[in-house]
This record gives sequence, structure tokens and C-alpha cells, in this order.
Amino acid sequence: MNFEYSPKVQNLLQRLKQFMAEEVVPVESQYWEQLEQDRWGEPPIMEELKQKARDAGLWNLFMPGSEHGAGLTNLEYAPLAEEMGRVLFSSEIFNCSAPDTGNMEVLAQYGSDAQKERWLKPLLAGEIRSAFAMTEPKVASSDATNIETEIVRDGDDYVINGHKFYISGALNRRCEIMIVMGKTAPDSPDRYRQQSQILVPMNTPGVKVIRPMTVFGYDDAPEGHGEIIFDNVRVPAENLILGEGRGFEIAQGRLGPGRIHHCMRLIGQAQRALEMMSARAENRVVFGRPMIKQGSVREDIAKSACEIEQARLLTLKAADQMDRYGNKAARDLIAMIKIVAPQMACNVIDRAIQIHGAAGLGQDFNLARAYAYARTIRLADGPDQVHMMQLGRNLAAAYAAEVG
Repeated sequence: MNFEYSPKVQNLLQRLKQFMAEEVVPVESQYWEQLEQDRWGEPPIMEELKQKARDAGLWNLFMPGSEHGAGLTNLEYAPLAEEMGRVLFSSEIFNCSAPDTGNMEVLAQYGSDAQKERWLKPLLAGEIRSAFAMTEPKVASSDATNIETEIVRDGDDYVINGHKFYISGALNRRCEIMIVMGKTAPDSPDRYRQQSQILVPMNTPGVKVIRPMTVFGYDDAPEGHGEIIFDNVRVPAENLILGEGRGFEIAQGRLGPGRIHHCMRLIGQAQRALEMMSARAENRVVFGRPMIKQGSVREDIAKSACEIEQARLLTLKAADQMDRYGNKAARDLIAMIKIVAPQMACNVIDRAIQIHGAAGLGQDFNLARAYAYARTIRLADGPDQVHMMQLGRNLAAAYAAEVG
């Protein structure tokens, strides 16, 4: 594996870093202030930043291939996602935020021409937002075969009934479309062919957004995490993606890149926390001398740097294997980084909070929000325990076959 970034990536990274330093970081507090005026809308500064990103050629960087995006590989995208991850809302500026990224990849890879025209184009243009509805409150949704939402064929339509929650993006007023995971063949003997995915416009009768779910008290506006009831929701049969029984297959294709994108962004958050704790330790005087003179503070900084670099290298290796051999072949490495990166970010950000004292818990620094995000990713796209269970099973089988 070559750890040197190509001239193309170096150029993009330099431009992105300059954009973040000059355009994003200076207005970070302004963004949060504007959001308080309209929780579920788009702060005016966001549209200004999006236009600047388009003009700068920093748009849809996540999208593989050159038809819709920058034509970057997973390995090439990694440092860019890390840089965007430093500010919690900045991925949206470049049209690289979840769940839109995963939905765009699904539509590009599996969608019909009509579905691409109706939904992929406006998503690529940043004109609308989207949501992905899989998680349910009554079942262990980390195993997608457990979901209970019904998708039943009725003439030229499908009728959807079910209960979802923590549906990220669903509260945003600009969210116009959901990809909904449910069962079209609950009695199929093949548990992995029971599920399907279908496009459901937010304004469809019977779609009832009950409330925003909070994360450590944050409502994560303007996207939010909706609790949604589907009450006899009727959509045309052509809204089904790929075909009946293909939902699990689509989900697996969607989640590989999504999981590693989260890890890339978390490394950016952790790196920023490290820089913040280092600056605080150098400048803050406690007990008559700079905090950096305390041995435990030095150890926290050193451990954090080591852990970030370990996670960064593992992320790059996983991305490289995805590019070379495909997502399925890289599944163990994807599982490893999904286990490692969120826990690493939680640890590093927690240390940064401690070094900042009471101020680290408040709104003057981004650390409390960053910790809530990192802790969330230990559950999003599958909890740690599921990834460890599957990884342990795969490794044991592989090593047992080798030993004989």
C-alpha cells in the first residue's frame, strides 16, 4: 500500500484545507446561532457556503466514479473526509453528508433511470435532502432480517405499514425522500430475501413524523432523528428499488462505504480535539504553572496522538482493500475500523473535555457535541458488539482453516 497521496489528492486536500480555514471555521459559531432561529430549516450561511464549495470545485467528492463525482477511490477520499469531519456540519457544505451520501450511492448503483432522474439528480445538485428508514424500536435492527415493517403489493402500488425511529435527516424541511427498508416476503425460507427497499416521498399520506429523537439531549437539528409511523402509506410499484427481495443486498452494498466514511470523519473530530487539548495545556495555568507541566496531561496528549494515528492507518488500509478487492473482501477490515474509530474518538474527545474542565462541557467549545456524535457512531450502522461478534466468527473460521 502506498501511503503517499497522489498529486490530484494533494491538490484537493490543500484546497479543502484552505476552504475550511478561510470559509468554514470563521463562521462556525454563526452557523449555530442562525440554527437557533429556525431549528429544522437551513441556516442562511449554509447555502452561501454550498455555493462557494460548488464554485471551488469541491462538490460530491465522496461519489465514486467520474460520472457524478470527483472520480476518487475510497483511499483518495479518506483524507478529504477527515478534513471535512473536523467541523460537525461541514460535510453538508460539500454535499458529502450522511444519509444523503449512502442514498445517492444506492440510487446510482441500483436505481432505475426514472428513479435517478427524479431523485438522484436533485440530491447530487444539493437541492433536496433525504433519509434512510431502517431502524425500528421494537426489534434488534442491527440484524436487518428482524425488521417488521410491511411492504405489501396492491395492484400497481405497494402499501407500507410500520414503525421506525432514529431516522436521521427526516426532520429537515428540505428532506423530500426516504428509502424505506421493509419486508415484502416475510415467509420466505431465505431470511435474506424477505426484505426490499422502496422510495417514499415525505409528503405521502400516512407518513407521520411523531417526534425528533434526541442524542444525549441534542436534537441534532436541522437533520434530526425522526420517529415515524407508516400508516397505510401507498406508493407506486415503480418506487421499489432493484426488485422484491433485494433489500438486504442493497443494504450491504450501502453500509460498507457508509461505515468507513463515519470513521474518516471521526478521525477529523479526534484530531481537532487533540489540537484543542494541546493548545489548552500549553496556555492554561493551574496551580501556578502551565498545565502541560503535569505528567498526566502529557500522557493524555501522547496517548491520543498514538490512538489517532493507529485508527487513521487502519482506515486507510481498509479503504485500500475496498478499492482493490471490493467491499465484501474488505469486510473484516471495515468491521475492525468501525470498532476502533468510534471508541478512539470517544476516548480522545473525553480527554480533551477533561483538560478543558467545566468549559469542555459547555457551548463555548465543540467538544460536547463531538462526543455525542462519536458515541452515537458506536451504535449507528451496527453496534460494536455485532461487529465484534461477526469479526470474531470470521477470524476464527479463517485461522482454523489455516491451522487445520
